[in-house]
Amino acid sequence: MKATLARLVAEELRPVKPVEELAGLNAAFARLDPHARIERALAILPGECALASSFGAQAAVMLHLVTRSVPHIPVVLIDTGYLFPETYRFIDDLVERLELNLKVYRSQASPAWQESRWGRLWEQGVDGISRYNRLNKVEPMERALNELGSSTWFSGLRRVQGKSRERVQPLQVQRGRYKVCPLFDWTDRQVGAYLREHRLPYHPLWDKGFVSIGDWHTTRPLSEAGTLDETRFFGLLRECGLHDPE
Repeated sequence: MKATLARLVAEELRPVKPVEELAGLNAAFARLDPHARIERALAILPGECALASSFGAQAAVMLHLVTRSVPHIPVVLIDTGYLFPETYRFIDDLVERLELNLKVYRSQASPAWQESRWGRLWEQGVDGISRYNRLNKVEPMERALNELGSSTWFSGLRRVQGKSRERVQPLQVQRGRYKVCPLFDWTDRQVGAYLREHRLPYHPLWDKGFVSIGDWHTTRPLSEAGTLDETRFFGLLRECGLHDPE
């Protein structure tokens, strides 16, 4: 028998299974602060959990928040081989600073092998970019979650990060797993305040105008792109496939 919303709010230890409960859970989660959302998710969602991070502009907030509750949670990084040098150094800095349990996953074909077979996929329009993302991001992430046995994963998605994320909910079901977005309703101002309060760094490229940071070949600063949605993939796509709705 399904629990009422009141029971879902009050009884944290009851496992959640039916997808139909998501609407009630999201209403309850929306009233909580991010830390409480994380704690509630850990209490009621099934299976092992993981945290996915691109180590982007404001990634330190999610990494700090989640590891306060689960210090040794696997932190999944998908390394395409084309990250900015600043990103790799930022990763090393945060791994040491926050004592992260980093798990790095990559495509089964190296960047050089991919280019020898198919050329520079990111220069081949929407179809090429989509194929590149499937090879270098979607498949490695699915493999990571499968190998880690994770049925729940945490993500730093926020509604203010572009049109494709305007409807992000605190809890979602994607490819048969729960995805938790504790910061879904946070503004950039709130993120900045958290970074200052806990003395956490922005990505080094933030000061150079990069507000969304992925691979060096498909990322542009906001001043050059014009809009947030055009800072990635030449404006042809906004998402890399990891967060596409089913």
